[in-house]
Amino acid sequence: MLNWIWLGFFISAFAAALWQWLGLGDAEVFSRLVTALFDMARLSVDIILVLVGTMTLWLGFLNIAEKAGLINQLARLLTPLFRRLMPEVPAGHPALGHITMNFAANVLGLDNAATPIGIKAMHSLQSLNPSKDTASNAQILFMVLNTSSLTLLPITIFMYRAQQGASDPTEVFLPILLATSASSLVGLLSVALIQRLRLWDPVVLAYLAGGAVALGLLLTTLAGLSAEALAATSTLVGNLTLFGIVIAFLLIAALRKVNVYDSFIEGAKQGFEVTISLLPFLVAMLVAVGVLRASGVLDALLDGIRWLIEGLGWDTRFIDALPTAFIKPLSGSGSRAMMIETMDTFGVDSFPAQLAATFQGSTETTFYVLAVYFGAIGISRVRHALGCALLADLAGMLTAIGVCYWFFG
Repeated sequence: MLNWIWLGFFISAFAAALWQWLGLGDAEVFSRLVTALFDMARLSVDIILVLVGTMTLWLGFLNIAEKAGLINQLARLLTPLFRRLMPEVPAGHPALGHITMNFAANVLGLDNAATPIGIKAMHSLQSLNPSKDTASNAQILFMVLNTSSLTLLPITIFMYRAQQGASDPTEVFLPILLATSASSLVGLLSVALIQRLRLWDPVVLAYLAGGAVALGLLLTTLAGLSAEALAATSTLVGNLTLFGIVIAFLLIAALRKVNVYDSFIEGAKQGFEVTISLLPFLVAMLVAVGVLRASGVLDALLDGIRWLIEGLGWDTRFIDALPTAFIKPLSGSGSRAMMIETMDTFGVDSFPAQLAATFQGSTETTFYVLAVYFGAIGISRVRHALGCALLADLAGMLTAIGVCYWFFG
């Protein structure tokens, strides 16, 4: 599907350029397209240069956490919950360990670590699946919760905002947290309704109540604050949480006799290789988005939506961030390119750029996750997985819009 979407971007841009040249007499349109190609390629390299250092830094700290056993401890905290949400999985089955490790990595925003663990979890669940070409209930729940992407630390989004020169890269921390919580809750409830899961189980209720209380306290604390105060609070909480976790990694590892320096160097060595591997994908999507906007196609689509929203008497500032929301279920690299392009066009601290970053952090790439996770085990019948995942995506996007108006005015 991504192949056709990417090709469609270029064909649409070329068709629009032909119309502007032959129909409107704009002879400069092809010059703009070629300029966009080279500008976006150069922007991709600039982004990667900054990401190399940041990714190296984070992978170093992650390796310290792994050596100290902190990731495994976080996984054990989630095992009782998933044991009840997936009753067909026997107690002590390896799938539960893989599932909880996957979610631990997702919570920390470690996408590169989460995916291979998630595929292992799918293989483990497949061993319990009586119909090998049809997704089981446990596999569907696991996939939907992955696509809803409950993330505590959206590190990569902070990195991209920093690279684009944001005055405070972490000011979108709380908006993303609220949006991704909404998408995860809707995803869980939709699957539970179809699969008739016993959400009233005391253990499940305890987890849900704990999350609800935490969010309730957060919302109560934030209620009544001005947009400026909300942005400042999000910045403070984001920075405090991020640095607090780093300090916790270091102190706990040191207490457990882990050589924190050597562990950091060992993990950091992977940073360059991991980051450079992103360059082809980033270039591919950024140049496609660049020519789409240079040709006027993207602006025409957004103008149509803007005309409709204006007719309803609503504020239209959110429309400039919608490309990220439209592409996110289809492609992570595509939506990342849309987010960066929005930052580059409107300014990284503009409302559209803040909303685009929140869109990016609110859900996962539904079709990509579905293709990778189910494709890895040969599942061809996904049943209600896609519908529930897209419903969670919609909840995350709508919440992102509301939260960003609340925080940033």
